[in-house]
Amino acid sequence: MGDHNSSQASYIHLVHHLIEECIVFNMGKEECMDALFKHANIKPIITSTVWKELEKENKEFFEAYERRREEIPTEKETARRIRDLLSRTTI
Repeated sequence: MGDHNSSQASYIHLVHHLIEECIVFNMGKEECMDALFKHANIKPIITSTVWKELEKENKEFFEAYERRREEIPTEKETARRIRDLLSRTTI
């Protein structure tokens, strides 16, 4: 029984670490859930549960993180801005 609990704790620690990696890449919860399922075969419900626990433990960090993510333009928005800039530039 001890080995089972140890392996569960180890798995949760792995998911925690992978979520931190997602955060480094400025991913949101949904993006992280998709990426971990696709690349690490971690069920989205597991990622979601660990993410929620991290949010509870680090409320201020996640509030600031979400605000910062909202301020960063999306790839689509960045492309639109570049096109607008180029359309105003004469060569």
